[in-house]
Amino acid sequence: MKQPDRLRKRSQFLRVARNGHKVVSPGLIGQVLPDQGEATMRAGFTVTKKVGNSVVRNKTRRRLREALRLVVKETEEFSSFGDIVLIGRATTRKRPFSLLKKDVQKVLSALDNKKR
Repeated sequence: MKQPDRLRKRSQFLRVARNGHKVVSPGLIGQVLPDQGEATMRAGFTVTKKVGNSVVRNKTRRRLREALRLVVKETEEFSSFGDIVLIGRATTRKRPFSLLKKDVQKVLSALDNKKR
């Protein structure tokens, strides 16, 4: 499966927050909205200013993006489609990468469960 498309507009993020389901884990917060008739998965990444300055926020966002990319790549049978927003926390940057990948996997499982 190719890398997920991106959510880029504020309205897309707000639609997922308003209509989706929230999944909380130690490394991140995920919001999932099952597919709306589209056969693609789209992902958005956000980190608030509470986490740190722009360098810290960008590093956190890069870690989230890479974790999602690897989880999707490793999970060949993954067939869920919809929108996902991954929200970085202060612990995201320092969390071991293997645990961060498990957190992302938990969010993707929630998307799969909510689809049914």
